Amino acid sequence: MSEDGIFAVLELLAAGAPAQEYEALIERIRASGASAAVLARLDRAVHLGLTIRTWTERQQQREAGLSALVDTARDLATPHDLDTLLKVILRRARLLLAVDMSYIGMYDEGERYVTIRASDGHTTAFNVGLRLPGGSGLGSAVMSNPSPFWTPDYLADERIQHSGDIDYVVKAEGLQAVLAVPLNRGARPFGTLYVAERKVRHFTTDEIALLSSLGDLAGVAIEKAELLDRTTALVAELEQHSTRVEAGLRSAQELSDAQHRLIQLVLGDCDLDALARASATELGAAAVQVCAANGTILCAAGDVRDEGADPESLLVPAAMDAHAAREPVALDDGLWAVPISAGTGSNLGTLLLRPDRPGAVQDERLLRLVAQVMAVQLLVESSRTAIAEGQVRDDFLADLLASPQRPPHQLEAHARRLGIDLSKPHVVVVARPEGDARGKTAIWASSYAHRLSGLKSMHNGCAVLLLPGSDAGGAGRAVSAELSPLLGHPVTVSSAGPVAGPASVHHAFQEALRCLDAMTSLGVIGRSASVRELGFLGVLLSDNHDVEGFVDSAIGPVIDYDQQRFTDLTRTLETYFEAGGSPTNAAKKLHVHPNTVARRLERISELLGPQWQQPERALEVQLALRVFRVRHSLRLGERAAPAEGGGPPEGQET
Repeated sequence: MSEDGIFAVLELLAAGAPAQEYEALIERIRASGASAAVLARLDRAVHLGLTIRTWTERQQQREAGLSALVDTARDLATPHDLDTLLKVILRRARLLLAVDMSYIGMYDEGERYVTIRASDGHTTAFNVGLRLPGGSGLGSAVMSNPSPFWTPDYLADERIQHSGDIDYVVKAEGLQAVLAVPLNRGARPFGTLYVAERKVRHFTTDEIALLSSLGDLAGVAIEKAELLDRTTALVAELEQHSTRVEAGLRSAQELSDAQHRLIQLVLGDCDLDALARASATELGAAAVQVCAANGTILCAAGDVRDEGADPESLLVPAAMDAHAAREPVALDDGLWAVPISAGTGSNLGTLLLRPDRPGAVQDERLLRLVAQVMAVQLLVESSRTAIAEGQVRDDFLADLLASPQRPPHQLEAHARRLGIDLSKPHVVVVARPEGDARGKTAIWASSYAHRLSGLKSMHNGCAVLLLPGSDAGGAGRAVSAELSPLLGHPVTVSSAGPVAGPASVHHAFQEALRCLDAMTSLGVIGRSASVRELGFLGVLLSDNHDVEGFVDSAIGPVIDYDQQRFTDLTRTLETYFEAGGSPTNAAKKLHVHPNTVARRLERISELLGPQWQQPERALEVQLALRVFRVRHSLRLGERAAPAEGGGPPEGQET
């Protein structure tokens, strides 16, 4: 019976029966009164059986772990993006070690911290995305000495360098036992795999080895997933680049075809109207208009203007913006303006385009191509368009400004062919932009001269205009009022004239330049003035020294009043200034009552205006009085002097 009982116990142990079954059998054997030798043999058998059973269980666990690890390797070998792969690794880690939670931290070498990239089994939102200081927690121990590190109770373990942020999350999750193993890329760790339990737990060497093996597999899989992500991104970028290249090639082919069709029209001796219609078709535009440099509308396919819009107010700013930018410009009202030029700085005109629908974006390359074809057509038609005439008019004014050498009658005949009558009064206006005009001034000047039937030229960045009329000051103010708002910055304008005849244009131009220099020296920038309006300074600046005109502008009304009414306001005015501006002292010198002087001064104010006693005006008046008195005295002396040879003047009797 004792032998049979011992074998029965061994069978139960080998079969893996519950402890209560084989322990109950041992108690019955002991209670049966077995001998001491039998009981000793029983104890040795039980010890051997338990040892065999423990070894068998460990082998089974190890085989189960290895089998699970092989399954995990197969799972990790399946292509995953990085985020999905991290979730797979964490789920496998929890299953392998039967833990409550698992998470992965990635080490950022530049920033010196570990970021929790993914977590499984967490109960709060504090874990994922948490940045762990590089010198604290289990991760720092694993990274500094790449090997597993574990603790049965994290918060109570004094081996760990604790961090407030990490401890807060551990408390929030209720974690105690934590095991961490490195994730390696070659021999260098790049992250940490953690598993954690919400109770105290001592991890066995087999569990640590199993998680380490999973960490090795995970490191390889993560590296492969990152490489796959980079490859996928590169492939997507290459596909996008290929798509863009294909689209660019198609667009280039379309541009080439459009250029071929338009050039064939030009070579087929088409007119500008036909080319404009074809251009509108190629551009998909509702309307196309071609304008010469001076603003003349050369042709149009449709109407580019909005209903009720002023064509002049539309064209001039559009042409200025396009030629200043030297590229197509989208305007505020939905129009596009494209410069038409031949070579650098050669302005042939402007192409205006209205898209077929509001807000439509135009292909700027196609716009430039159409403008180039238009330039070719305009050059072909230059003898029949305003282009040649505009250049001839500019060249003619340049000749007049440069003291022309040709006889006056030839210049007058040339002017008549251009529609200019130089025998009638003209004024010269010089406009200098006080800022970056970038070619806008020349565009505006061409249009302005065309509208006023004048001539235009450019001189050192200034627009020079020869305009019909006799009011130089008014012409200058009109130029300033229109050009300054268009440019968006001040314009200094000087003017001279009127002149009649081609020879006098050069002198008026020189006077206007001296007037401009004088305004600059006086600090009068961004204003308009004529040589005549500068008073006595204008007399000094003018070539003909128009003293009589200066006197007339300063005190002419007073002189005329005296001559018509036989009064003596001029002498009263002189005496008033000689008396230091005192009516009382002036009355004493004139031997009249002070009230008489006061009434005369009131009359003078009515004639000259209330500002005649202001310092600048008073100086002009005094200079004019002095010139008038000297000229009057000289004329009296000429009439009293005897004729040459001592005889009476010619025509008088002796």
